[in-house]
Amino acid sequence: MKPDPRFAKQPKEFWANVRTLSESIGYTQTMPGFIDIAPYLVTAGARTKRKQEIVVPTLSEMVTCLEKLGLRSDHIGDGSTPTALGQMLLDYFRHRSDAIHAIECKLMDVTQASALYAESVAKYIGVVGKQPMNRQKGTKRAKAFLTCLVNLIIAAHASGYPCDYDPQLLTKLTKDKIPFRTLARRVDGAFTSTNDPIAIWEIKEYYYTTTFGSRIADGVYETLVDGMEIEEATASGCTTKHYLMVDSYYTWWGCGKSYLCRIVDMLHMGYVDEVLFGREVAEELPRIVQSWVAQAEAIGLPREENL
Repeated sequence: MKPDPRFAKQPKEFWANVRTLSESIGYTQTMPGFIDIAPYLVTAGARTKRKQEIVVPTLSEMVTCLEKLGLRSDHIGDGSTPTALGQMLLDYFRHRSDAIHAIECKLMDVTQASALYAESVAKYIGVVGKQPMNRQKGTKRAKAFLTCLVNLIIAAHASGYPCDYDPQLLTKLTKDKIPFRTLARRVDGAFTSTNDPIAIWEIKEYYYTTTFGSRIADGVYETLVDGMEIEEATASGCTTKHYLMVDSYYTWWGCGKSYLCRIVDMLHMGYVDEVLFGREVAEELPRIVQSWVAQAEAIGLPREENL
Protein backbone atom coordinates (compact mmCIF):
# COMPACT_ATOMS: atom_id res chain seq x y z
CA MET A 1 0.00 0.00 0.00
CA LYS A 2 1.25 3.44 -0.99
CA PRO A 3 -0.09 6.74 0.34
CA ASP A 4 -2.77 8.51 -1.68
CA PRO A 5 -1.19 11.80 -2.89
CA ARG A 6 -4.31 13.74 -1.88
CA PHE A 7 -3.61 13.09 1.77
CA ALA A 8 0.17 12.65 1.88
CA LYS A 9 0.96 16.36 2.30
CA GLN A 10 -1.67 17.33 4.82
CA PRO A 11 -0.50 19.44 7.81
CA LYS A 12 -0.37 18.02 11.30
CA GLU A 13 -3.57 19.91 12.17
CA PHE A 14 -5.40 17.68 9.72
CA TRP A 15 -4.15 14.55 11.48
CA ALA A 16 -5.04 16.02 14.87
CA ASN A 17 -8.64 16.16 13.64
CA VAL A 18 -8.45 12.64 12.18
CA ARG A 19 -7.24 11.19 15.49
CA THR A 20 -9.68 13.16 17.62
CA LEU A 21 -12.67 12.16 15.51
CA SER A 22 -11.55 8.54 15.15
CA GLU A 23 -11.06 8.11 18.87
CA SER A 24 -14.38 9.69 19.85
CA ILE A 25 -16.66 8.37 17.10
CA GLY A 26 -14.84 5.03 16.92
CA TYR A 27 -12.62 3.40 14.34
CA THR A 28 -14.99 0.46 13.86
CA GLN A 29 -18.54 -0.69 14.60
CA THR A 30 -19.80 -4.23 15.17
CA MET A 31 -21.79 -5.82 12.33
CA PRO A 32 -23.89 -9.00 12.02
CA GLY A 33 -22.02 -12.24 11.40
CA PHE A 34 -18.62 -13.65 12.30
CA ILE A 35 -15.24 -13.75 10.58
CA ASP A 36 -13.73 -17.00 9.39
CA ILE A 37 -11.04 -18.48 11.65
CA ALA A 38 -8.45 -20.99 10.47
CA PRO A 39 -8.94 -24.43 12.12
CA TYR A 40 -5.49 -24.39 13.74
CA LEU A 41 -6.41 -21.18 15.57
CA VAL A 42 -9.75 -22.58 16.71
CA THR A 43 -8.01 -25.54 18.33
CA ALA A 44 -5.49 -23.13 19.89
CA GLY A 45 -8.28 -21.28 21.64
CA ALA A 46 -8.92 -18.31 19.35
CA ARG A 47 -12.34 -16.81 20.03
CA THR A 48 -14.98 -16.30 17.39
CA LYS A 49 -15.03 -12.65 16.40
CA ARG A 50 -17.98 -10.60 15.24
CA LYS A 51 -17.54 -8.83 11.92
CA GLN A 52 -16.59 -5.18 12.17
CA GLU A 53 -16.98 -2.37 9.69
CA ILE A 54 -14.67 0.62 9.40
CA VAL A 55 -16.54 3.76 10.49
CA VAL A 56 -16.88 6.49 7.84
CA PRO A 57 -18.42 9.41 9.74
CA THR A 58 -20.76 11.95 8.17
CA LEU A 59 -20.22 15.68 8.48
CA SER A 60 -23.05 15.90 10.98
CA GLU A 61 -21.46 13.17 13.10
CA MET A 62 -18.11 14.95 13.04
CA VAL A 63 -19.62 18.28 14.05
CA THR A 64 -21.62 16.68 16.87
CA CYS A 65 -18.53 14.81 18.07
CA LEU A 66 -16.39 17.95 18.34
CA GLU A 67 -19.14 19.88 20.10
CA LYS A 68 -19.60 17.08 22.67
CA LEU A 69 -15.88 17.30 23.37
CA GLY A 70 -16.21 21.02 24.03
CA LEU A 71 -14.31 21.88 20.86
CA ARG A 72 -15.10 24.19 17.95
CA SER A 73 -16.62 22.66 14.83
CA ASP A 74 -16.93 25.64 12.47
CA HIS A 75 -13.53 24.83 10.94
CA ILE A 76 -15.00 21.69 9.35
CA GLY A 77 -18.54 22.87 8.55
CA ASP A 78 -21.94 23.77 9.88
CA GLY A 79 -23.45 20.30 9.83
CA SER A 80 -24.74 20.43 6.27
CA THR A 81 -22.02 22.21 4.28
CA PRO A 82 -18.38 21.22 4.80
CA THR A 83 -15.46 23.60 4.66
CA ALA A 84 -12.46 22.64 2.53
CA LEU A 85 -11.00 20.91 5.60
CA GLY A 86 -14.29 19.19 6.34
CA GLN A 87 -14.49 17.83 2.81
CA MET A 88 -10.90 16.62 3.00
CA LEU A 89 -11.74 14.76 6.21
CA LEU A 90 -14.81 13.18 4.62
CA ASP A 91 -12.73 12.11 1.61
CA TYR A 92 -9.97 10.70 3.82
CA PHE A 93 -12.26 8.64 6.04
CA ARG A 94 -13.84 7.11 2.93
CA HIS A 95 -10.41 6.42 1.41
CA ARG A 96 -9.14 4.84 4.63
CA SER A 97 -12.06 2.44 4.72
CA ASP A 98 -11.71 1.52 1.04
CA ALA A 99 -7.95 1.01 1.36
CA ILE A 100 -8.33 -1.31 4.33
CA HIS A 101 -11.03 -3.40 2.64
CA ALA A 102 -8.75 -3.78 -0.39
CA ILE A 103 -6.11 -5.61 1.66
CA GLU A 104 -8.36 -8.25 3.23
CA CYS A 105 -7.55 -10.68 0.40
CA LYS A 106 -3.81 -10.07 0.93
CA LEU A 107 -3.71 -11.18 4.57
CA MET A 108 -2.84 -14.85 5.19
CA ASP A 109 -3.02 -17.49 7.89
CA VAL A 110 0.00 -19.69 8.61
CA THR A 111 -1.02 -22.37 6.07
CA GLN A 112 -1.26 -19.82 3.27
CA ALA A 113 1.96 -18.12 4.33
CA SER A 114 3.77 -21.47 4.36
CA ALA A 115 2.52 -22.24 0.86
CA LEU A 116 3.58 -18.82 -0.49
CA TYR A 117 7.00 -19.23 1.09
CA ALA A 118 7.41 -22.68 -0.51
CA GLU A 119 6.42 -21.25 -3.92
CA SER A 120 9.00 -18.50 -3.53
CA VAL A 121 11.77 -20.91 -2.50
CA ALA A 122 11.04 -22.89 -5.68
CA LYS A 123 11.02 -19.68 -7.73
CA TYR A 124 14.33 -18.38 -6.35
CA ILE A 125 16.30 -21.63 -6.49
CA GLY A 126 19.83 -21.20 -5.20
CA VAL A 127 19.18 -17.88 -3.47
CA VAL A 128 20.67 -17.76 0.01
CA GLY A 129 19.14 -15.47 2.61
CA LYS A 130 18.77 -15.49 6.37
CA GLN A 131 15.86 -17.84 7.15
CA PRO A 132 15.02 -17.62 10.88
CA MET A 133 12.66 -19.84 12.82
CA ASN A 134 9.65 -18.53 14.70
CA ARG A 135 9.51 -18.42 18.50
CA GLN A 136 6.87 -21.14 18.84
CA LYS A 137 7.44 -24.53 20.43
CA GLY A 138 6.51 -28.10 19.59
CA THR A 139 4.44 -28.64 16.44
CA LYS A 140 4.17 -24.88 15.88
CA ARG A 141 7.93 -24.54 15.52
CA ALA A 142 8.61 -23.59 11.90
CA LYS A 143 10.11 -20.92 9.71
CA ALA A 144 9.11 -17.34 10.43
CA PHE A 145 7.40 -17.36 7.06
CA LEU A 146 6.90 -13.64 6.42
CA THR A 147 10.40 -12.75 7.63
CA CYS A 148 11.90 -15.56 5.55
CA LEU A 149 9.92 -14.43 2.52
CA VAL A 150 11.13 -10.84 2.94
CA ASN A 151 14.74 -11.97 3.31
CA LEU A 152 14.53 -14.34 0.34
CA ILE A 153 13.10 -11.73 -2.01
CA ILE A 154 15.63 -9.09 -0.97
CA ALA A 155 18.51 -11.55 -1.47
CA ALA A 156 17.15 -12.46 -4.91
CA HIS A 157 16.92 -8.86 -6.11
CA ALA A 158 19.78 -7.12 -4.27
CA SER A 159 22.14 -7.42 -7.28
CA GLY A 160 25.12 -8.25 -5.10
CA TYR A 161 24.67 -5.43 -2.60
CA PRO A 162 25.00 -6.27 1.10
CA CYS A 163 22.03 -6.28 3.42
CA ASP A 164 21.74 -6.59 7.20
CA TYR A 165 18.83 -9.00 7.73
CA ASP A 166 19.06 -8.91 11.52
CA PRO A 167 20.66 -5.70 12.74
CA GLN A 168 22.17 -5.89 16.20
CA LEU A 169 23.12 -2.21 16.06
CA LEU A 170 21.13 1.00 16.13
CA THR A 171 20.61 2.80 12.82
CA LYS A 172 23.05 5.70 12.43
CA LEU A 173 22.54 8.67 10.13
CA THR A 174 25.74 10.60 9.51
CA LYS A 175 27.27 13.72 8.00
CA ASP A 176 30.88 13.33 6.87
CA LYS A 177 30.92 9.99 8.74
CA ILE A 178 29.91 11.74 11.98
CA PRO A 179 26.59 10.58 13.50
CA PHE A 180 24.01 13.35 13.59
CA ARG A 181 21.04 11.11 14.39
CA THR A 182 20.90 7.60 15.89
CA LEU A 183 17.51 5.90 16.00
CA ALA A 184 16.26 4.75 19.39
CA ARG A 185 15.38 1.19 18.34
CA ARG A 186 16.98 -1.65 16.44
CA VAL A 187 15.02 -2.33 13.28
CA ASP A 188 14.33 -5.70 11.63
CA GLY A 189 16.41 -5.05 8.53
CA ALA A 190 18.60 -2.47 6.80
CA PHE A 191 19.84 -2.08 3.22
CA THR A 192 22.76 -1.91 2.76
CA SER A 193 23.79 -1.50 6.42
CA THR A 194 22.78 0.32 9.60
CA ASN A 195 25.13 3.18 8.70
CA ASP A 196 23.18 5.60 6.47
CA PRO A 197 20.87 2.87 5.15
CA ILE A 198 18.99 3.33 1.91
CA ALA A 199 16.07 1.53 3.55
CA ILE A 200 15.02 0.08 6.89
CA TRP A 201 12.01 -2.07 7.68
CA GLU A 202 9.89 -3.64 10.39
CA ILE A 203 8.15 -7.05 10.12
CA LYS A 204 5.07 -7.89 12.21
CA GLU A 205 3.83 -11.49 11.71
CA TYR A 206 1.41 -12.96 14.23
CA TYR A 207 0.17 -16.23 12.71
CA TYR A 208 -0.26 -18.04 16.03
CA THR A 209 -1.61 -15.13 18.05
CA THR A 210 -5.09 -15.73 19.45
CA THR A 211 -5.62 -12.39 21.18
CA PHE A 212 -4.83 -8.81 20.21
CA GLY A 213 -2.75 -7.56 23.11
CA SER A 214 -0.47 -4.72 24.05
CA ARG A 215 2.53 -6.38 22.37
CA ILE A 216 0.92 -6.00 18.95
CA ALA A 217 -0.29 -2.48 19.68
CA ASP A 218 3.20 -1.56 20.85
CA GLY A 219 4.59 -2.86 17.56
CA VAL A 220 2.52 -0.31 15.66
CA TYR A 221 3.64 2.53 17.90
CA GLU A 222 7.29 1.43 17.69
CA THR A 223 7.10 1.82 13.92
CA LEU A 224 5.53 5.24 14.44
CA VAL A 225 8.45 6.30 16.66
CA ASP A 226 10.95 5.14 14.01
CA GLY A 227 9.08 7.13 11.38
CA MET A 228 8.99 10.28 13.50
CA GLU A 229 12.74 10.08 14.05
CA ILE A 230 13.36 9.64 10.32
CA GLU A 231 11.01 12.54 9.51
CA GLU A 232 12.96 14.77 11.87
CA ALA A 233 16.24 13.68 10.26
CA THR A 234 14.88 14.24 6.75
CA ALA A 235 14.99 17.99 7.37
CA SER A 236 18.78 17.58 7.65
CA GLY A 237 19.09 15.65 4.40
CA CYS A 238 18.30 12.07 5.40
CA THR A 239 16.94 10.02 2.47
CA THR A 240 16.41 6.68 4.26
CA LYS A 241 13.17 4.91 3.28
CA HIS A 242 11.04 3.25 5.94
CA TYR A 243 8.82 0.19 5.34
CA LEU A 244 6.41 -1.92 7.36
CA MET A 245 5.44 -5.54 6.53
CA VAL A 246 2.55 -7.14 8.46
CA ASP A 247 0.54 -10.34 8.26
CA SER A 248 -2.01 -12.62 9.97
CA TYR A 249 -5.62 -12.53 8.87
CA TYR A 250 -7.08 -13.31 12.29
CA THR A 251 -4.89 -10.80 14.15
CA TRP A 252 -5.36 -7.82 11.87
CA TRP A 253 -8.72 -8.42 10.19
CA GLY A 254 -10.46 -10.18 13.04
CA CYS A 255 -9.06 -8.35 16.05
CA GLY A 256 -7.13 -5.29 14.94
CA LYS A 257 -9.08 -3.28 12.38
CA SER A 258 -8.73 -0.15 14.49
CA TYR A 259 -4.95 -0.61 14.29
CA LEU A 260 -5.15 -1.05 10.55
CA CYS A 261 -6.72 2.42 10.58
CA ARG A 262 -3.77 3.69 12.61
CA ILE A 263 -1.34 2.10 10.15
CA VAL A 264 -3.06 3.78 7.19
CA ASP A 265 -2.95 7.08 9.09
CA MET A 266 0.76 6.57 9.79
CA LEU A 267 1.39 5.86 6.11
CA HIS A 268 -0.31 9.07 4.99
CA MET A 269 1.38 11.12 7.71
CA GLY A 270 4.67 10.19 6.05
CA TYR A 271 6.06 8.05 8.85
CA VAL A 272 6.20 4.98 6.57
CA ASP A 273 6.93 5.03 2.84
CA GLU A 274 4.98 1.86 2.04
CA VAL A 275 3.15 -0.85 3.98
CA LEU A 276 3.08 -4.40 2.61
CA PHE A 277 0.24 -6.62 3.81
CA GLY A 278 0.73 -10.39 3.53
CA ARG A 279 0.87 -11.37 -0.14
CA GLU A 280 1.94 -7.87 -1.11
CA VAL A 281 5.45 -8.84 0.02
CA ALA A 282 5.72 -11.25 -2.93
CA GLU A 283 3.94 -8.84 -5.27
CA GLU A 284 5.59 -5.52 -4.44
CA LEU A 285 8.90 -6.12 -2.68
CA PRO A 286 10.84 -7.02 -5.87
CA ARG A 287 9.99 -3.58 -7.29
CA ILE A 288 10.95 -1.88 -4.05
CA VAL A 289 14.32 -3.66 -3.79
CA GLN A 290 15.10 -2.76 -7.40
CA SER A 291 14.59 0.90 -6.47
CA TRP A 292 17.07 0.46 -3.60
CA VAL A 293 19.60 -1.07 -5.99
CA ALA A 294 19.18 1.84 -8.40
CA GLN A 295 19.87 4.28 -5.58
CA ALA A 296 22.91 2.28 -4.42
CA GLU A 297 24.29 2.36 -7.95
CA ALA A 298 23.61 6.09 -8.28
CA ILE A 299 25.62 6.95 -5.16
CA GLY A 300 28.37 4.43 -5.89
CA LEU A 301 27.99 2.02 -2.98
CA PRO A 302 30.20 -1.09 -3.26
CA ARG A 303 28.79 -4.53 -3.92
CA GLU A 304 29.66 -7.36 -1.54
CA GLU A 305 32.45 -8.75 -3.74
CA ASN A 306 34.18 -5.37 -3.56
CA LEU A 307 33.99 -4.96 0.22
